[in-house]
Amino acid sequence: MPSDRRPDETMPAGDARQAVTLMVGGREHRDWASYEVDSDLMTPADAWRVTLGIPADAVPATVRPWEPVQLAVGGEVVLSGRIDRVERTIRKGELSLAISGRDGAAVLVDCSAPIFTSRQVSVAEAVAHIVRPLGIARVRVAPGAGHATGHTAGHEKVAIEPGMTAWDALQQVAEANGMWPWFTPDGTLVVDGPDYTAPPVGGLVLRMDGTQNNVLALSVRDGVEERFSEVTVLGQSHGTEDAEGANALRAMARDTTAQWHRPRVVVEAECDTADMARRRARKLLADGRLAAFEMRATVRGHRASGPTGDGVLWQPGQRVRVLSEPHGIDGVFFLTRRTFMGGRDRGQVTELTLKEDGVWLPDVGKRRKRKKQDGDEGVVFGL
Repeated sequence: MPSDRRPDETMPAGDARQAVTLMVGGREHRDWASYEVDSDLMTPADAWRVTLGIPADAVPATVRPWEPVQLAVGGEVVLSGRIDRVERTIRKGELSLAISGRDGAAVLVDCSAPIFTSRQVSVAEAVAHIVRPLGIARVRVAPGAGHATGHTAGHEKVAIEPGMTAWDALQQVAEANGMWPWFTPDGTLVVDGPDYTAPPVGGLVLRMDGTQNNVLALSVRDGVEERFSEVTVLGQSHGTEDAEGANALRAMARDTTAQWHRPRVVVEAECDTADMARRRARKLLADGRLAAFEMRATVRGHRASGPTGDGVLWQPGQRVRVLSEPHGIDGVFFLTRRTFMGGRDRGQVTELTLKEDGVWLPDVGKRRKRKKQDGDEGVVFGL
């Protein structure tokens, strides 16, 4: 299992770009009986699990809970985190070893948030208060964070209550500004939104005659259960030393594509401004559309291919062109989840979950386009 060689020195070049390796304690491990590496924008703490069979006395001392790890495919890092669990089963002199863990979000999901109350703080300051005590060293906050319109004014008040996990607190701050937190493969916490201006990285093709087909399975679900024709947010804000509270905040967002009247009213106890209420209404409307449509595809290997593919590793946040004649689909979709799976006695496949393009956090997507033109890289800080 251990190796000090690079992947391309021990296997054919064609396989090296798909090889899954685990770096722990300065040593590289590979040749798994099975592996699964998950990444999901909508679910915190991306998970991974690998299994293998080795002699009972050959378990490296560095393979233990708490150890920091990096998972790579073809030498490209896809996840940074720690080992959560090591399971050993011995039978007939052979050890079956299963190692599993999560990325940097795990500590935020598991642990309580520091309790604090602050006034007039920016998004970057609020995020720093939450994650720094838990050892999150690299953070990147979206340019212009503070309001989805691009203003940099801070929150009137940020209050973290006892019992909240750090992830709940972080998500609350991010969602109040129309954004979302996630971790990049190198372990950086990002508070931002999607880039709907990025070109598609690959193409999924499913034709009736089989020409250029590269999809093993494709399912499409389209429903109306969580969609609404309009969402109304009724909000209020507490008074401060400088201003009186507001108790008649009201905002509405409408979905013109809804085919019949399906209204929803939501009461927000903490809503500083009418603009915040409008953003909340738009987000709730978009969340319904996001949940209503889902496409799942299974493809060979772990890299994009097809007419527009350039061999990049599949990663949530990418935009993908899909052509499926049986489903009557030809368009660009947004990749929210991907799972790498494979092993010694099974082929390598990737499961992809795609949603409507431009629906998730649409306000941030628009702001990001403007900021890219301005060349703003956002707020970056570290410990």
